[in-house]
Parts: sequence; structure tokens; C-alpha cells
Amino acid sequence: MSYALSFLDKSPIDGTERAAQALQRTLTLVKRAEELGYRRFWVAEHHNTSKLASSSPEVLIGFLLARTNRISIGSGGVMLQHYSAYKVAENFNLLSALAPGRVDLGVGKAPGGLPLSTRALQGTLDPARKPSFETQLTELDGFLHHEKTIDADADSLAAFPVPDQPPGRFLLGASPESGRLAARLGWQFVYAGHIHGDDDAIEQSLAAYREAGGSSALLAVSVVTAQTASLAESLLGDTRRFRLEIKGGQGVNVGSREQALEYVRQAGATDYHIEERSPRLIRGTPVDVHAELQRLHGKFGVDEFVIDCPVSDGAHRLKTIELLANARSAIAA
Repeated sequence: MSYALSFLDKSPIDGTERAAQALQRTLTLVKRAEELGYRRFWVAEHHNTSKLASSSPEVLIGFLLARTNRISIGSGGVMLQHYSAYKVAENFNLLSALAPGRVDLGVGKAPGGLPLSTRALQGTLDPARKPSFETQLTELDGFLHHEKTIDADADSLAAFPVPDQPPGRFLLGASPESGRLAARLGWQFVYAGHIHGDDDAIEQSLAAYREAGGSSALLAVSVVTAQTASLAESLLGDTRRFRLEIKGGQGVNVGSREQALEYVRQAGATDYHIEERSPRLIRGTPVDVHAELQRLHGKFGVDEFVIDCPVSDGAHRLKTIELLANARSAIAA
């Protein structure tokens, strides 16, 4: 079997449990993923939601790195539009200096929340001076390179410390434009199939990435698996995704039509369009899941899959990590 498995965790708060319990479970998941040979474990960034405990991936990454030994840990991803590229580079250079070769910087274009939290995060920024996402990412890329800054003069700007191994660089996206941007900067591209998983959309974005000179692409997919196909089906909730386009504003992906309308309300928008999208949801037994991953590997040339489990129950997400790893070993044998 010629593809690697990685895992994305959003630290969901299940029912009435406390945030501390959700975060402790994330630690349990990463330790088990490391034991079972997963390549990466990523944590997400979401704002102003009581259902997810991961609002600051940099802080959580440091906590997880200190309690694991080998697995790469990173952000899936940092929502760059809210922050100084310089500060993001400092954060991830420091993490990389603490855990050489184990830190991934994944960056996303989405806001990670609705307009209310975006305004709170960007309240001190002058909108007229706010750079484009491409400009920010290019600036961030520059701060992650130190070849010309170590012996530079006092007037130059560098993001210290200088790690022995820089963080891995990944751009998360679901469009040909994102693929081309990743390739131009020499970043790895992660297609967000768990948000927009149409075969044609995946093919167009990965083709754009490779035609622009990109080499290493990953595919994020949602997986619901269990010992039987019927049990996997019974675990499915509402897995729909919606794309909201506001005239003159940034397009965003949300989990329900109600969230899209709330986004419109908070933004004060009147001219908008909501489109339902099809996430790449793979369901069934572990053997079924691996059969589909193998098909996607062959069709799109993807050598690594980032697994997102949309079920909030922590025991099931742990079981997902175990079932996929064990089935992989059994198939290989």
C-alpha cells in the first residue's frame, strides 16, 4: 500500500463535557496515532464556537509535541488573514527549534469563524492597508527562510530563532488558484476534499498545482468507518457543506445553510449566493475505506491522505485511528 495516513483533529467538545476533557482526548488520539504509524497529526483553528476547543493551534501544537516523540504535528491550519506573517513565522520557527523535523505549518485562507469573530481578531487593522492573502503568504514564506538573514545588517528583519530544520510548509485550499500559489512558493498543497470533494474539482486543482511546478500534494477526506458497513451508516449525521459567496467579499465554506445565513446577517450583506457542496465522505468498513483511498491514490496520484472524522464522539474517533491502521497492516500482509 503506497500511501501514508495522517489525521486532523478539531478537539470537538462532546455533549456537556468540559474543554479540558476534549483537549485531553486530542492528546490520547495523537499518542495512539504515533504508536500506529500515522505520518502527521494536525489540529485546527476555529473561533467563537462552544463546540470546538482548538482556537489556537500554535499553543496546542507545543503541548502535543512535548508529549510525543516521532510523529509530525502541525496546523490544519493557521488562518493567516487574521495575523502578522512575521509573528506566525516566529511562532513556528520557535516550535521547530524545540522539536526539529516534527513541525508542520499548514495555512488556510478561510476565517475560521463568522464575521463577529473576524472583526474581533482584526479590530486593530486598517482595512485599507490589509494585504491580500497571496501577499501575506509570500511574506510568511520569506520569513521562514534564513539564508540571507543570519549575517545581515542591523536594519534587516528576520523571524528568529533559526531552527535546525524549518517547519514543513503546507497550503490548504480547494481551488486551482490555491494550487498555483502553493507551487509558486514551493509549498506542499493540501486539497480540502473534506469540504469540496467533487472529482472534477480535485483533478483541476491538483493539475494546476503540478502544471505550475508543484510536486507533493495531499488530499483531506472525511471518513466514517466501523466494523460493519451498516454500523458506519448509522453513525452518519448531516455531512453537507455549503459555499457562501458575498459580492465584494471573501467566499467561505460553512456546515449548514443556517450558518451561511447567520454569516450573511453578521456581515450585513444583501447580495450573496449559497451553494451546497459535496464533501469527500468515505464510509464503510476499514477495508471499504482503504479500497476507496487506493482508488483515489491511483486516480489523482495522491501519496498521503489527511483523515477528518466528522463524528464528535471521542471513542469513535480513537476507534477510527485504530481501525484504519489495523486494516492497512492486514491488507499489506
